[in-house]
Amino acid sequence: MTIKQSKKRRLLQGNEAIVEGALAAGCRFFAGYPITPASEISEILSVRMPQVGGTFIQMEDEIASMGAIIGASLAGAKSMTATSGPGFSLMQENLGFACAAEVPCVVVNVMRGGPSTGLPTNPAQGDVLQARWGTHGDHPIIVLSVSTVDDCFDITVRAFNLSEKYRVPVIILSDEMVAHTRESVILPSPDEIEVIDRVTPSMPPEWYIPYEDTSRGVSPMAAFGEGYRYHVTGLVHDVRGFPTQRPLRRSRRF
Repeated sequence: MTIKQSKKRRLLQGNEAIVEGALAAGCRFFAGYPITPASEISEILSVRMPQVGGTFIQMEDEIASMGAIIGASLAGAKSMTATSGPGFSLMQENLGFACAAEVPCVVVNVMRGGPSTGLPTNPAQGDVLQARWGTHGDHPIIVLSVSTVDDCFDITVRAFNLSEKYRVPVIILSDEMVAHTRESVILPSPDEIEVIDRVTPSMPPEWYIPYEDTSRGVSPMAAFGEGYRYHVTGLVHDVRGFPTQRPLRRSRRF
């Protein structure tokens, strides 16, 4: 007698598994610009995102893509973009803004040969230092890497959870080989997946301090448009989000 499997086995590319992981984690906004070897992520999400009530938008370039996911996150959405080396280079300034302003979002970099246009259809793993130090200044950031199709799903879910938990951008490093490898996988059911959402404020809007240090070490994050007005800047800021040069008044991370 054979035991009937309760879960369906699927043949997925790495890029497809990243899409499944993002949707399972609650991603509901994607902005990006097609680039080899990451294009399948945006192509699939252009179909899947509207099906789950999310928003997909193709931007004019990667600079705008990064700006769009920052804006969507500030409005309360879990957001993501995907690119490869040259596009990742263009994202660095806005990535630094997300670090300074403490805005959660996920950036997928499907690495390829470089520099410049380099080798668009060949695998490479040369963007590790760029992921850690690509944007200027001293900044904390979380970088995760994948090595299998299973990884692509699991680590994408983890990337969103870490981003939401700590209010930081999280980078996922893949490469052309993992992105286009097909493996037979069984994805976990929704009730088996831990999904972490950002903590939102429970106090009245007039009491809200956007970068207040709390017992968790991370401030609650209000969504724009819900009555909580606060200042967001790429400058070093105090607990209320306004620029400061006084070390003792700076927020916990910046």
